[in-house]
Amino acid sequence: REITPVNIAAELTSSYLDYAMSVIVGRALPDVRDGLKPVHRRVLYAMNELGNDWNKPYKKSARVVGDVIGKYHPHGDSAVYDTIVRMAQDFSMRYMLVDGQGNFGSVDGDNAAAMRYTEVRMARISHELLADLDKETVDWVPNYDGTEMIPAVMPTKVPTLLINGSSGIAGWAWPTQHFPPQPTSPE
Repeated sequence: REITPVNIAAELTSSYLDYAMSVIVGRALPDVRDGLKPVHRRVLYAMNELGNDWNKPYKKSARVVGDVIGKYHPHGDSAVYDTIVRMAQDFSMRYMLVDGQGNFGSVDGDNAAAMRYTEVRMARISHELLADLDKETVDWVPNYDGTEMIPAVMPTKVPTLLINGSSGIAGWAWPTQHFPPQPTSPE
């Protein structure tokens, strides 16, 4: 085999850009079909599989995080918990997708309590994102290790991206408006 000389600076630039774009497209940008990033989708799916419904008792956040990273999202527990926290903050989302009990931080930048101290369940609106999931309305794909099938997108009845907006990473994705303008009426 012959070794091909390569300019290291050009190779690093190209490789990093390819990697960064794959991360951004694969993890940091929501799918317009359901308005969710993969981690949000996996959290809601795990909560659904746990029966963690809006009208049932709360479950420890650590339990949900464990299911998500064990079955669907092989990344750090803090990334998943941070996602759950954001989904439960009324100052981060116009329509919260997770109903949290405990300290989920503040608009002033105070951190949420550790996952062992907080409890969660799906917010009522989240059931509208998962409605008809059992009726073959969306494609299913294998999870990261091929042991389970997960929805590629949620069959949502809610325009999640429009009502909650999104934010990205790496300077490539910019935040959409979190709180769409309210209709104004003359007083």
